[in-house]
Amino acid sequence: MNTYAPILLFVYNRVHHTQQLIHSLLQNNLACQSELYVYADSYKNQQDQNMVLEVRQFIRQIQGFKKVTLIERSENWGLARNIIDGVSTQIKQFGKVIVLEDDLIVAPYFLQFMNEALDTYKDEERIGHIQACDFTKDPSLPDTFLIKWTGSWGWATWERAWKHFNPNGKELLQQLHSRNLTHEFDFNGNYKFTRMLKRQTEGKNNSWAIRWNASLFLNDMLSLNVGKSLVQNTGFDGSGTNCGGGGLYESQLWIHPLPVIPIRPVEENKKARKAFERYYYRTNNFWAKAIRRIKRTLKGDFGK
Repeated sequence: MNTYAPILLFVYNRVHHTQQLIHSLLQNNLACQSELYVYADSYKNQQDQNMVLEVRQFIRQIQGFKKVTLIERSENWGLARNIIDGVSTQIKQFGKVIVLEDDLIVAPYFLQFMNEALDTYKDEERIGHIQACDFTKDPSLPDTFLIKWTGSWGWATWERAWKHFNPNGKELLQQLHSRNLTHEFDFNGNYKFTRMLKRQTEGKNNSWAIRWNASLFLNDMLSLNVGKSLVQNTGFDGSGTNCGGGGLYESQLWIHPLPVIPIRPVEENKKARKAFERYYYRTNNFWAKAIRRIKRTLKGDFGK
């Protein structure tokens, strides 16, 4: 095993979430051998100022990692710009990174799995992404599998793959249409990823993740995914910018080691892709969304 990948953590104004994540990271044996780089965005308004400063104060007190580096933005960058810059900067130095946001909780063997996967597939050009969160809870999924799709909750990549990242959403959208790939990109029409990308080009969202997903998809690159989740997302409690209710993305942490067994041949697992299609159809058809909206309205959750 080479040196362990640095952990990049992106935070804003949620000190409780950040504390939960750090606590879970420190349960990993490899934490003390890993460098932590925390990118703390600046406040958007005076209302957020105290909470942002509270998060930064907590970060300064963190112990238990090999090294902790705090990067404090002097103005509000927003998550997309922050992540793109942070990953681009650190991946040039280390050649690989593990990326987390403040609303995640990781399992005790998360770092072991990510580093083993980064090492196992470091020279496999067609694999560009490692994703450690599973929210489908589909029992048919194997422990690890390859798929043409990238998740953004607890992920890792290499410099060789990040070079394919295209921040220009309009170029990505044009390529998807000209190559007649939108239906496949949308899991055979079961989730509107193309619409998400189009909205990014229109300034209606600022998702870096949809551009990363499209970048690898258009280059026919695969993601190593897990069927047993090593990451939970706790951000669907109304505390974040890009969150909502409904419990769609709940996952149960797998607290045991998850072996990284090389997958050969390197090709997409078609059964896993069908599992995702079933999941997205089940959760995004008209009636599912209508029932979910009614339940959320009755509970007073008016998030999108």
